[in-house]
Amino acid sequence: MQMIDRFRENANIGELVVIQEGVVLGKNVSIGHHTAILGNTQIGDNVTIGSHCIIGVYPGGNANMRKTETTLPPLEIKSNVKIGNHVSIYTGTVISEDAFIGDQASIREKVRIGANTVIGRGAMVELNTSIGSHCTIQTLAYVTADTTIEDHVFIGPCVSMSNDKYMGAKEFTLRGPYIKEGAKIGNNASLLPAIIIGKNTVVGAGAVVTKNVPDFETVVGNPARKVPDENTL
Repeated sequence: MQMIDRFRENANIGELVVIQEGVVLGKNVSIGHHTAILGNTQIGDNVTIGSHCIIGVYPGGNANMRKTETTLPPLEIKSNVKIGNHVSIYTGTVISEDAFIGDQASIREKVRIGANTVIGRGAMVELNTSIGSHCTIQTLAYVTADTTIEDHVFIGPCVSMSNDKYMGAKEFTLRGPYIKEGAKIGNNASLLPAIIIGKNTVVGAGAVVTKNVPDFETVVGNPARKVPDENTL
């Protein structure tokens, strides 16, 4: 209780909150009931964190999973970030200024989320992923590990991505999609490993993207194909 008491002057802290050793809180931070802020997490000014969150989780696993690094830097949450309820965010990640993290979202280790980006309710962002600024990742989207998303990208609800071409059957360098600036991915689309989605490309709802899509194209269907230009119809 003594550790929490020393934060109360600059923070609004709910009931049954846990704040571990090494945590740094900025000014005007609000933390909801039953939330745990784990060791060495760095939280900037004017950050709001909801109830029942776990912030600064250290990754675990077993022998069949990717090896976890033995040391990771602290989780950093920059100023003016808003985090909903029942959210888990792992250590080694950076959440940039003015980002919004919806209820029940999960953000793994070694992730970077840019300024003013929205991570929707129940969305999952796996490890080793970079998401740019001014992006929208909507409800229940799954961003696989080893993915790169540039600025101003829109990911619709329930979009799914993969990073393992052989689904564990043999060795493969894990690579998620690379989604370039301004691309828009419709709801329930599926993106296969290592594909490139071009700048300002549109992927239609429910499309299954199996190969690279050039800049400024619109693709639909399973497998996804380019929509013909009007003058070719």
